[in-house]
Amino acid sequence: MEEKRTLQQNKSIYKYFELVAKALNDAGYPIQEVLSNFTMDCEWTKESVKELLWKTAQKRMFGKSSTTQLNKSQEIDEIYEVMNRFLGEKLKIESIKFPSNDLDEELKLEE
Repeated sequence: MEEKRTLQQNKSIYKYFELVAKALNDAGYPIQEVLSNFTMDCEWTKESVKELLWKTAQKRMFGKSSTTQLNKSQEIDEIYEVMNRFLGEKLKIESIKFPSNDLDEELKLEE
């Protein structure tokens, strides 16, 4: 198991955030301008899909910031449909079937 960051490292990270925020504000850069220029070649992970795509959709559609706040079927289904349509229409990614309630059985069959 990887060691978690120390309290001092955590304080340093947040101090860095504060210093960057001050520098950006002092230079007169609004958030949107900075984000439009912030590009990096990073691989997608399940966490980045969750945070950048799914949660953006869920927040815009239902005003909920946590996946734990979603109702069992309707909201999840609606977000899935929006994401699937976006991936297909804008990025030409073939439809990805949403895992069923029998996911444990499906994973066993794939082994």
